[in-house]
Amino acid sequence: KHLAAHKTTPAEFEQALNNDPLDLDHKWIGNEERYRSVGLTSGGRLLSVAWMVRNGKVRAVTAFPAGVSDTKAFLERSR
Repeated sequence: KHLAAHKTTPAEFEQALNNDPLDLDHKWIGNEERYRSVGLTSGGRLLSVAWMVRNGKVRAVTAFPAGVSDTKAFLERSR
């Protein structure tokens, strides 16, 4: 639901995490650790993604086009 609400596909979510993403931060929500990363899709879209590991599998929380601060962090990493 959250991916579709931001016009992002599950495939794009996976691509952003598989194409050398920049890990931004993580925090505990309840008893689960959630991560935030920014990465490129195969089509060149820069996405901010939130995800968690549950039962040994990566699960999408949400993904959306990267904002200004996430884009800047991603571009600065490449320097």
